[in-house]
Amino acid sequence: MTIFQKTKKLLSITIKYLSLIFFSFMALVPVVSCVITAFKTDEEYQSTNVMVLPKSWLNFDNFKTAWEKANMGLAFFNSFLIMTCVLCGSILIGSMLAYILNRFKFPGNSVVRNLFLFAALLPGVAMQVSVYKIMSSLNFINSIPGYIILMMGTDVISIYVFIQFFENISTSIDESAIMDGATYFGVFFKILFPLLKPAIITCMILKGVSTYNEFYMANLYLQNKSKYVVVSTSLYTFTGPMGNQYNLICAGLIITIIPALVIFILCQKQIYGGLTSGSVKG
Repeated sequence: MTIFQKTKKLLSITIKYLSLIFFSFMALVPVVSCVITAFKTDEEYQSTNVMVLPKSWLNFDNFKTAWEKANMGLAFFNSFLIMTCVLCGSILIGSMLAYILNRFKFPGNSVVRNLFLFAALLPGVAMQVSVYKIMSSLNFINSIPGYIILMMGTDVISIYVFIQFFENISTSIDESAIMDGATYFGVFFKILFPLLKPAIITCMILKGVSTYNEFYMANLYLQNKSKYVVVSTSLYTFTGPMGNQYNLICAGLIITIIPALVIFILCQKQIYGGLTSGSVKG
């Protein structure tokens, strides 16, 4: 290896690791500043910058205040209820639609698929005027069941994940079961649905994260914040025209991250396995 080649290789490795360090630093700075700010008192926050360490790491008053004032107990309950219902409904509806579109060749099959693709390309904000009118006419404003139905009806990605997975399951399984006397419902629920575990985990991750973090529609359709508060809108309590209480916001943000972090740590093997097995296959 010549000196030029050695220099080129060394330069490439240096650039690679410097890039990793730089982007890691950029990703960690907001997290570190959030943790630091969460432990500061009002006086410390107003008199220091975000990277100055707090005087005491044992000051949990901000967390207690955030939990009580933002009504985070009710927020977690509502978010858990909504996420559970949305995940169950989305997985069931998405997998059944994918089963029909993949296994049954009927006139208009490709049209339906293209319409789903077209709906996925449309920005959600652009359709909120018509969606709001529909929700209002159905009395779904300030309604947990109405919000659940809305969130279940905005999941096109899971349908394509299930379609892609069905394409890798041989149709001979369906034919053998039908010859043995099974119905289409029996084939789906007893044979095919258990085989969709990797795709189900993938869709649960994608839909669960988006539902848990959803702020725009939760703030728009669950307007009564004292009764229908969720995790994403609970921190809005500490914002106002006179200023924002960022030390309380950061404390509340850490509280909202903890459940997701615990679930990820406990289920990371299943999560990684589901994402890998549920990915697009050639």
